[in-house]
Amino acid sequence: QVQLVESGGGSVQSGGSLTLSCAETRHSNNRYCMAWFRQAPGKEREGVAFINGHGRAMYVDSTKGRFTISQDNAKNTLYLLMNSLNPEDTAMYYCAATEVPYSNYPCDTIWPSRWTSWGQGTQVTVSS
Repeated sequence: QVQLVESGGGSVQSGGSLTLSCAETRHSNNRYCMAWFRQAPGKEREGVAFINGHGRAMYVDSTKGRFTISQDNAKNTLYLLMNSLNPEDTAMYYCAATEVPYSNYPCDTIWPSRWTSWGQGTQVTVSS
């Protein structure tokens, strides 16, 4: 399993921006997926952004155009840049990782229960 540690959460006003970071252990190959999930109180955990070992990013409709997922392999760090935040983005944000059969895997097709490594989460609160 991959060790993951998130940071960068906090409180921001509507329309503001935040960048989350996830420190990860080095991957042994590029057959992996990384993702950011979030879970609001009383709601199911949902994926918001994904990236595979090939470097292809994928987003859900609610975050497309506002969030950007990226990774710095030299620093073993995954990022989530969040712009135009609104109160509906308030949630605990988690970094996740899992191995996949090939590098350009469609990470957004993987059910939350199939991800094998999770961070402890970082809280994001957006006020109106």
